[in-house]
Amino acid sequence: MAKRRKKPAKFEFKPFSEQQRRLIHWWRPMVRASENNYVIADGSIRSGKTIACIIGFLTWSQEMFSGQSFILAGKTMGALKKNVVRPMLQIMEAWGWPYTYVRSGTDARIEIGTNTYYLYGANTEAAQDALQGLTAAGAYLDEAALFPKSFVDQAIGRCSVDGWKFWMNCNPAGPHHFIREEYLNPEEIRKKKVYHLHFTMDDNLSISPKRKAEYRNAWPHGSVFYKRFILGKWVSADGLIYQQFADHVEDCLVSPSWLLEKGKDGRPKHEIAYAVIGVDFGGTKSAHSFTLTGFTKGFKQVVVLDEYYCKKRLTPKQLQEDFVDFVRRAQSRYKVYEAYCDSAEQTLIAGLEMAVLTAHVAIDIRNAVKGPINDRIAFYNSLIAQGRWKVMRHCTHVIGAFEDAVYDDKKKNMDIRLDDGLMNVDSLDSTEYSTESVQEDILYIAA
Repeated sequence: MAKRRKKPAKFEFKPFSEQQRRLIHWWRPMVRASENNYVIADGSIRSGKTIACIIGFLTWSQEMFSGQSFILAGKTMGALKKNVVRPMLQIMEAWGWPYTYVRSGTDARIEIGTNTYYLYGANTEAAQDALQGLTAAGAYLDEAALFPKSFVDQAIGRCSVDGWKFWMNCNPAGPHHFIREEYLNPEEIRKKKVYHLHFTMDDNLSISPKRKAEYRNAWPHGSVFYKRFILGKWVSADGLIYQQFADHVEDCLVSPSWLLEKGKDGRPKHEIAYAVIGVDFGGTKSAHSFTLTGFTKGFKQVVVLDEYYCKKRLTPKQLQEDFVDFVRRAQSRYKVYEAYCDSAEQTLIAGLEMAVLTAHVAIDIRNAVKGPINDRIAFYNSLIAQGRWKVMRHCTHVIGAFEDAVYDDKKKNMDIRLDDGLMNVDSLDSTEYSTESVQEDILYIAA
């Protein structure tokens, strides 16, 4: 007997701001903005633009079309389902709209009435291939600034039904990003008929002043992430990547005695609930690097507990022996069940799997997530700003790597981290791999 899936909870509607109402209703024939072909909602995080976009896109597509196909896309399929599909289903439950949700396969889709909404992840240049041959009446691209230009171009080309409209929602990126240059400069706005709506957190009436203040303090004021995610500006990233860390290194460093500090109840204040190992493999000019990162209860603190760094050439057997030793040392002190390794080196990963099996060391070796580097950078900048990232003093390679990390000044406006063979990006990578699987869970907890 097939297992019945639990229906999503009904969406709890809150009052909409004036800016949200503009985004929801801009397409209606009696509204002047309906003359436009595109709407782009940009601005800060938690500004209410996503929910308004979903509601507007749903009502527009259902009221204006029948028997048509539509594109729903996110930076990954997982992000799309979490950020768009889940609230969309909750909204339809609240409205009492019947729908069919086909969750998996190459034809993932939502059927609402006679219309079909096809679901796509757009995290690689090859993602555009999935759109080939589709005729659509419209598209909604969530977090569009993270998409390859080829996907956006292809999605626009698929919208050929009379009355089509193209919806994009994003946080700003660099000033020379293709969305800014090709859709948001005054000439292109007129030529392409773009309706531009800029959002701030004050446009979201459901967030309390206290929570807004917490979000505003989630990144260092003056940093590129504060300017983009809080002020909603399209600005360049340059200079030191972790400026606040570089300026206040001592604030982030701890000794083993820190883990033993007790609270009023007599229990350790910073007890490590569990820890994860991140592994980056070295090459001709790079180093092998392992980082052990621990998490306190509720992810309140993220702590670099130990490291391994070796830039000399190692045989696979030497690397395997060093890894087994590192895991044993980690497991003698903490609960360590997983290691996330650079997925580009499958042969070396297979070697580590065989080595821990032979040594009777119980650890699950997985491929690192390896999402966008700038997502990882934003994550660590946020933790540092919140005082939630600590590093054991003996982890000198991790400390140096974060202190020295810079953007490549030869690739301005591209948000590229300098990797010239001299910078220690290996410790950066292994540290990021150790937290990446849970970074979304950690980021907005108790900011």
